[in-house]
Amino acid sequence: MPLKADPTTPQIAKKAAVIAEIKGKLDAAEAAVLTEYRGMTVAQIAELRTALRPTGAEYKIYKNTLVRRAADEAGVGEAINGLLEGPIAVAFVTGDAAAASKALREFAKTNQQLIIRGGLLGTRSLSVADVEALAELPSRDQLLSQIAGLFEAPMAQTASVLSALLRDTVGLVGALIDKQGGAPEVPADFDAAPSASSDDAPVADAAPEAAADAEPAAEAADAADAEPAAEAADEAPAAE
Repeated sequence: MPLKADPTTPQIAKKAAVIAEIKGKLDAAEAAVLTEYRGMTVAQIAELRTALRPTGAEYKIYKNTLVRRAADEAGVGEAINGLLEGPIAVAFVTGDAAAASKALREFAKTNQQLIIRGGLLGTRSLSVADVEALAELPSRDQLLSQIAGLFEAPMAQTASVLSALLRDTVGLVGALIDKQGGAPEVPADFDAAPSASSDDAPVADAAPEAAADAEPAAEAADAADAEPAAEAADEAPAAE
């Protein structure tokens, strides 16, 4: 009967620590991409890690047996354990999964030793085709830029409409002025709201005074005409 390994030995404790580390990375990662790195040099692996760093991805190499145990403990063993064949490295993505997939694909184009095997998105297994499709998506920064553009578009359209309305209104007023032969001229001495002054007041009072003077004159004229007529009537002989 085989004896169980003592968990207190340094070797077992070291393996347990590595398994816990891998599990923690799987739990924290939004995605994980598994790649075969057979034939890659240390310099190439360092270059790949540098390319992945801006995307929020960490490229790590572990023993497959330890990755399997960590995946089982994280509840994603069925999704990735079938990919753990040969020298496998894992890109743990805590940032932009689309940008990380794109960086891996672009690096593989110039470094044929790097082969993408598949991966994990959340708890969903990713095939090679899925990783390729993920690499075709816009990066997070591009998506944010597009969303910002959507919010700015209505404001720009509103400003454009208001500008067009103002331009049309100015054109309509100009057409009406041209149709009427130009803008009407206002006399230089025209006062839109003349004020009543003390000099103008006697004009209103002059009319009654003139009428009062005219009445005695008319009466005198009538009296002068009536006197000769009366005298003539007195001098005429009476009819026999």
